[in-house]
Formats: sequence, structure tokens, C-alpha cells
Amino acid sequence: MRLDKYLKVSRLIKRRTIANEACDSGRVSVNGKAAKAGTKVKEGDIIEIAFGDKSVKVEVITVKETIRKEQAKDMYQHLS
Repeated sequence: MRLDKYLKVSRLIKRRTIANEACDSGRVSVNGKAAKAGTKVKEGDIIEIAFGDKSVKVEVITVKETIRKEQAKDMYQHLS
């Protein structure tokens, strides 16, 4: 699955266009490398997102095309 879509489906970022902009500006990295919006995400990947002065680091647990809002948090695990 594309990184921008994963960020939206997992609700780490609210909208796909915002996820796309975050990737293009270099604020998102996958496995320690700067990632573009089209980067493929798979289970076990580590995603780090910089939000201003703080960052969120998560591990991808599962990749699903669609998921209910209540179950979105089950798609990843917070690392820090």
C-alpha cells in the first residue's frame, strides 16, 4: 500500500492530501529513510512523522485497504 494512503487509513494523518504534503516536504521517514508518498508500506516497517517540534514513531502491524474508525489504532503500534 502507498504510504500516503496508509497514513490516511490508519488515521495517523486525517486527510490523504495532507499526508501527501507531509511526505513531499520530507517530514515522513520509513525505516530511517526519507519517504515519498508513493513508497510501499509493509508489515514491520517503522514510520516516523515529524509534527512541528514533536514526532511520532510507529511500527506497522497490519496493512488493510479499508478499516473501521474504531479499529484503525490496531494497524500500528506506538514506539515513542
